[in-house]
Amino acid sequence: MSTTADAPVARPAGGSGSQEIRHKRTPRSELLLGVLAWVVGLVFVSPVFWMVLTSFHREADAATNPPSVFAPLVLDGYRSFFGSNPWPYLANSLMASVVSTLLVLLLAFPAAYALSIRPVNKWSDVLFFFLSTKFMPIVAALRLFLFAVRTRLLDNIWLLILFYTVMNLPIAIWMLRSFLAEVPKEMLEAAEVDGAGLIRTMREVVAPVVMPGIAAAALICFIFSWNELLFARVLTGTVAQTAPVFLTGFVTSQGLFLAQVCAASLVVSLPVLIAGFAAQDKLVQGLSMGAVK
Repeated sequence: MSTTADAPVARPAGGSGSQEIRHKRTPRSELLLGVLAWVVGLVFVSPVFWMVLTSFHREADAATNPPSVFAPLVLDGYRSFFGSNPWPYLANSLMASVVSTLLVLLLAFPAAYALSIRPVNKWSDVLFFFLSTKFMPIVAALRLFLFAVRTRLLDNIWLLILFYTVMNLPIAIWMLRSFLAEVPKEMLEAAEVDGAGLIRTMREVVAPVVMPGIAAAALICFIFSWNELLFARVLTGTVAQTAPVFLTGFVTSQGLFLAQVCAASLVVSLPVLIAGFAAQDKLVQGLSMGAVK
């Protein structure tokens, strides 16, 4: 009598048993990943929370070590910041960031279109050439300063706008090129059949499709321009001084007024936070474009 019928049947390695085991382990792994994400998020957010809390403290309470969490809340730091007339510096930062971002988009979009949809020979070398311009050493600040002095453009907001445009143009071309590479070729062929020219195709066909990518590139260029300090410090004096340079004025020979610096830093950061919050949907869509082929 055969005993093969009574022998246990081995399940394949990729059968339902392994799938069931993997299914049972998934909730625990998701829980651990969720807890880890919260811990990492709190670690990164804790300095911002400390800055906000310190901005509402008195200087004596802000200078304590460790910082006092339950100290009385006051508005002295904000009164000192707004009493120092920060509006011209905020206006300079806003003008330099907005105008340079618009110029970057006007120049980067046609360049990225040419390198992605109508590529030239050795287009990859052209892209790396644009990227190499980002490797400018810090000692170039001295040459820019001498150039500004000789051309009488020192402490001129338009020189700062020109520099920010050149500074952000390579990264914008790289970003927009990856976004434009995802435009379906059928759309371009249909536009060409309908008789649309190059400018009309770029404006009415391509631009609406890659608008999330354009918004992402614009926001990144705006943030880079708004936060730039080194060259703004070198190329400006009093007339074209930007908000980050103005913040360094709170560090005096008398010491560091921590509550005032935190209050000023929070106010100066608000335009970037507002812009990021307003464009968060398009930013996520734009940064995810080109990630999946």
